[in-house]
Amino acid sequence: MELPFAQSRRSTLGLEWELALVDRQSGDLRSVADQILRSCHEDLPDLGPEDEHPYVKQELLTNTVELITDVCPDVNTGVDQLRETASNVMRHCEPLDVELYCQGSHPFAAPTEQEVTDKERYAELIRRTQWWGRQMVIYGVHVHVGLDDVAQAMPAVNALCNYNAHFQALTASSPYWSGEDTGYASQRALVFQQLPTAGASFQFEEWSGYERAVSDLEHTGVIKDVTEVRWDVRAVPRLGTVELRVCDGLATLEEIAGVAALTQCIVHSTVKDLENGGKVVSMPPWFVQENKWRAARYGLDAEIILNAEGDEMLVTDHLQQELNRLEPVAKELGCADELALVEQMMREGAGYIRQRQVAETHQGDLRQVVLDAAARTRMSINGPRRV
Repeated sequence: MELPFAQSRRSTLGLEWELALVDRQSGDLRSVADQILRSCHEDLPDLGPEDEHPYVKQELLTNTVELITDVCPDVNTGVDQLRETASNVMRHCEPLDVELYCQGSHPFAAPTEQEVTDKERYAELIRRTQWWGRQMVIYGVHVHVGLDDVAQAMPAVNALCNYNAHFQALTASSPYWSGEDTGYASQRALVFQQLPTAGASFQFEEWSGYERAVSDLEHTGVIKDVTEVRWDVRAVPRLGTVELRVCDGLATLEEIAGVAALTQCIVHSTVKDLENGGKVVSMPPWFVQENKWRAARYGLDAEIILNAEGDEMLVTDHLQQELNRLEPVAKELGCADELALVEQMMREGAGYIRQRQVAETHQGDLRQVVLDAAARTRMSINGPRRV
């Protein structure tokens, strides 16, 4: 089968931010997404009754909304658009006594008790995946980067796969599950990959290989269409982008800016190398998978595998090397300040570290973990840029 790949402006961005709706006092999840969506819809009188809001979307669970951006020329524009949309959503949360919350998971909610959005595609997902499908109390941040040639798509996917562990470690923010400390930095990573087409990406040298894989998956009933491929990194044909999906949820717009800048720089650098005759050297898939596990388990303390020879390095040390290498790229793209936020994220520690610190300070009270993250989100939306 052929998968037409839309042509996008090179290195443009699209951002997606999945946000849970939590009670302002208890920190528990609140199934009020329909009310929030309805209020947001009323803000735009030109929308018809059946029209979707352009920037606020439904998700699998009724305790979640997803904010998305337009195609943006740079990181700053995308983050500002998220801020504006989030501010409007937050305004509608106020009368419901609800806060916005984004980490990789909710630390104490009972997953199987959460209400599923009344849509056939979600019902089909639950019918097929059963217990695992009911565990998806997880939240993430996705970054799209535009490509202007289909020949760039698979190299861009493969390049980002080499950095899966870096993004996983940097954003890991789901150490707790159903009230227990899992011992992992990212429980979300392990839960999400239980879905049939989620988890570590398959890698192909050419677009035709990806087309064959999608055709096989459709033919055997694994997926209905390419949108149901939910790998950690994937090409999105209808948008003409490569999409990074591995990241745990992030509490602040500043953290999102750092991750978006790093993603944009890696993809832009890869495309320029291709034009200069370079080639992406993919790691063996067993190393990619092992790196993901190490980052999910140990977070910023993970020793990751760097190449097919099996050389290893602390993920933060290698990430610092890459930040130095990408600094000129960031200047070219106008995101040097945003890329510098990644260093700040490493210094201050990922979400899993802060969550455990908050829990310890409050004698294990996980409500305070939720309320602390929600407060950071509120401050980030309302206040000046800070991680």
